[in-house]
Amino acid sequence: MDEGAARDIAEVPAVEIINTAAVHLMSAAAVQTGLAEDAPADLDEARKLITALAGLVTAAAPEIGDHHARPLRDGLRSLQLAFREASAMPDEPGKGPGEKYTGPVS
Repeated sequence: MDEGAARDIAEVPAVEIINTAAVHLMSAAAVQTGLAEDAPADLDEARKLITALAGLVTAAAPEIGDHHARPLRDGLRSLQLAFREASAMPDEPGKGPGEKYTGPVS
């Protein structure tokens, strides 16, 4: 990384970087869950993305505060529910993607 890029990234608050990463994970998970038009679902990929998002949101929440964490949690929950609906054989409660971090979603 060149000096200019390092200086630029140093000026970005951590909460913005965390939110940006979470939004990228959410967007990719939504596509893989089949929520995007004309995009086939790949639930194996969606599971990985949702689990990574759950880990990030759970770990970051105390650091970024409820004001920033709440919308991330809401988006995560929506993805978890969409995954459950898209699954031909839904996981048992507590066994779905990311639920080891968030608890059962219903």
